[in-house]
This record gives sequence, structure tokens and C-alpha cells, in this order.
Amino acid sequence: MLATFIVNGLLITLAVLIHYEALFRLSKWMPLLNIRKHRSRILVAVFGILCAHVLEIWLFAFGYYFMSGFEVFGQLAGNFDGSLLDCSYFSFTSYTSLGFGDIHPLGPLRFLAGLEALTGLVLISWTASFMFIEMQRFWTNK
Repeated sequence: MLATFIVNGLLITLAVLIHYEALFRLSKWMPLLNIRKHRSRILVAVFGILCAHVLEIWLFAFGYYFMSGFEVFGQLAGNFDGSLLDCSYFSFTSYTSLGFGDIHPLGPLRFLAGLEALTGLVLISWTASFMFIEMQRFWTNK
């Protein structure tokens, strides 16, 4: 049980740090971009943030892949073949709270799936507030 808390805590901490760094660096780089159209700056930010989200999702996917290999952490069941691709698919549906249900966690992995959904909700909301602020900064009186 302690190992589950440690791995889950590490995955969430890394995801939050990745997101923080992505937003911080984008907020510093965007004003320096030599782009005349403000819409283009916003598009750069959107694609940068999407890359950060995908990186965070893959981080969780590797966590599921690692943890599902050890019985103590539980397993993923359903339409799951044990591949990293299936782990990433499950991670995408968990992070976005889409949850199709064709792959489902058993045992302690259920805890990580719930935490990933909560983390995804918080980070997606953080992205929305960041984008709102950036859009106000670049679109005000332009």
C-alpha cells in the first residue's frame, strides 16, 4: 500500500511540475516571439499547452504500464492486452474524465485512475485560466 502512495504521489508531482514549467516558459516566451499577429501567439500557446498535456498523459501511461506489471499494484482489465498503447489509451480517457469503460482498473490501480482524473481536471482548468489571461493580454485594444 505504501508503494502505491509513493508511485501515485510521484506521478502527480511530476505531472504538476511539467505543467507548471510549460505554463511558466510559455508566459515568458510568448511576449518575445517576433510574431506580428496576436492570433498566432495564442496558437503557439495552445499547441505548447497541448504538448504539455500529452506529455503528462504519457507519464501516467508509463505509470500504468509499470504498475500493471506487478500484482501488488493491481491490473487493468477488459479490452486490455497489456501494451503500452493500451495504457496510453486508458490514460487519455482517465485524464480527460472521458472514461469509455472498455478498460477498467482493478485493485490499487483504481486509486491512480481517480487521482489522474482529478489531476487532469485541475490541470485543464489551470490551462483554461492561463489562456484567458494570455488572450486578454494580447487582444486588449489590438
